Amino acid sequence: MNENTEIVNILRNQEFENSLIDEILTVGRLKKVQKGASVITPGSKASEIPLVIDGTLKVMRQDKDGSEIFLYYLEGGEACAMSITCCLENKKSQFNAVAEEDCLLWMIPMGTLDAWIAKYPSFRKFVFTSYQKRFDELLTAIDSMVFMKMDQRLYKYLLDKKQASGSFEIHKTHEQIARELNTSRVVISRLLKQLENEGKIEQFRNKIEIL
Repeated sequence: MNENTEIVNILRNQEFENSLIDEILTVGRLKKVQKGASVITPGSKASEIPLVIDGTLKVMRQDKDGSEIFLYYLEGGEACAMSITCCLENKKSQFNAVAEEDCLLWMIPMGTLDAWIAKYPSFRKFVFTSYQKRFDELLTAIDSMVFMKMDQRLYKYLLDKKQASGSFEIHKTHEQIARELNTSRVVISRLLKQLENEGKIEQFRNKIEIL
């Protein structure tokens, strides 16, 4: 499947009107992002909305000291509600979006959003659904931090990563996981060993397999 066909299929899966699909293809542009590269950085003013065609974006919240905590993933066919808000209100970003793997994105200029929301019911629904899904995921992230013990948060993190990537193998170091969960590498290493003893995961060098 070539890239253009993949993009059109993603747009059709959102049940966009044909005329809207034509406009998106006309004004947008393709962007390839390598694993680990930032798509949106804190303090930046976005002029485009990234729509994920292939791959996974990881959205993180960063404090003034540079510490980060994982919020949610964006997968194929999804756009970030927070980036839509930043574009519509011309605000600076307060989050970091990083390519979890090599990604294919379709970048949509912010100047088109107001008109499409007013003109196309399908796009209006897409935006509202994006807001609702991200809001639900943020509530889940807050619940996990407030109500879950760290071992539960860690296991949920691994399951979320499995669902986002579609793979039972997670290629992360203990240090990387610790940064995303805002804890220490020692704690993560201990809890991963605990999960391994419980038969929930198996560990390899820089790789974790969910059983």
